[in-house]
Amino acid sequence: MQAITLRARKAGLPPHASIAPLYPGSDLADAYVVALPNAHAAGMDMESLAHTLFGNQPGWAQKLMVLRDAIVARFGIKTAQQLRNGEGGRVGIFRIYAVTANEIVVGEDDSHLDFRLSMLRSTAGGPHGSVTLASAVHCHNWLGRAYIFLIRPFHKLIVRYTLSRAARSGFNQVRLE
Repeated sequence: MQAITLRARKAGLPPHASIAPLYPGSDLADAYVVALPNAHAAGMDMESLAHTLFGNQPGWAQKLMVLRDAIVARFGIKTAQQLRNGEGGRVGIFRIYAVTANEIVVGEDDSHLDFRLSMLRSTAGGPHGSVTLASAVHCHNWLGRAYIFLIRPFHKLIVRYTLSRAARSGFNQVRLE
C-alpha cells in the first residue's frame, strides 16, 4: 500500500470546477491539490472544510495581510477588515458565491480585480480523496495587474502552505502560530 503525502502540490486547472469558464483570459489561474488525510475530512461539508482552511492562517500569513492592508488602503483597495465585514455569507475574508456537496466557490469583486477560488473535493488522489484549490483572477486596470504581479509569489506560498497544514491537521482547527 502506497503512503499518502499530505503536502500540497501544483495541479492542472480542474475543468469541472464551477470557475472553469473564468480561466480563459485570466491574469492569474492556478490550482493546488492535497490528499484528504482521513474519513473525517472526507466527510466534512464544504463550508466546514473552507472554514478550516481559510479561517486559520498562520501568524506569518496574518502579518503579511497587515502589511498588505497598510499598503492597499492608500489605493482604495478593500482591507481585510472591510472584506470580513462585507455583505453575504463569509469564510474568513472571502464571500461565499456557491456551495454544493463537493465544491465551494469564494472570492471578491473590487475596483482593481475580481477573483474566485474553487475548493473542489474529489474521490481521486488518495484513499479518502483529495481537495483542489483553484484560483482565477481578472484584473480591471493597471492597479490590479500591479497588485497581482506583487502578490503572486505570496499567493502560491500561502495556498500551498495552508493546504498542507490543513491536511496535516486532519482538517481540524489548529492553533495559530
